[in-house]
Amino acid sequence: MIGNDIVDLTLAKKESNWKRKGFLDKIFTPKEQLMISNAENKEVMVWNLWSRKEAAYKIYNRKTQIRGYFPLQIECFNLEIIDGFCFGKVVLKEDLYFTKTEITSQYIHTIAVENIQDFGSIETLNNLENIQKNNGIPNYFSGNNLDLKPVSISHHGRFEQIISI
Repeated sequence: MIGNDIVDLTLAKKESNWKRKGFLDKIFTPKEQLMISNAENKEVMVWNLWSRKEAAYKIYNRKTQIRGYFPLQIECFNLEIIDGFCFGKVVLKEDLYFTKTEITSQYIHTIAVENIQDFGSIETLNNLENIQKNNGIPNYFSGNNLDLKPVSISHHGRFEQIISI
């Protein structure tokens, strides 16, 4: 299973006031709020954590077919930088997901997987060709034998990422 999320930092800055009263309390657990308050760049940490939660939620939604808004039931932890990427873990209810986040000056992009080894099998797709949705969940028909593969689509502002595994 795979999920991904991208945040256009210019658009996020323009449309979302993460400093407004109550915003952090609605989205982030106390441990995550501590990570934000201790971060060198608090705004980047906000969208880093948000992106991880969204990417993990996409896997959860694919597995369970349950849609909902419950960001406080999703918690990020164990963030560490390796080779320029920020790796971490996310717990959603009782499920554990592994995340890999690319942070640039323009965007933050997170990929979430259930098995850490799956990071080596990520494929980036250039367009929506051969993608079909079933109950809102996208899948990709690959190759001549039309094998069905899970795909995750994310877009925000100027950026879009389509990935498969």
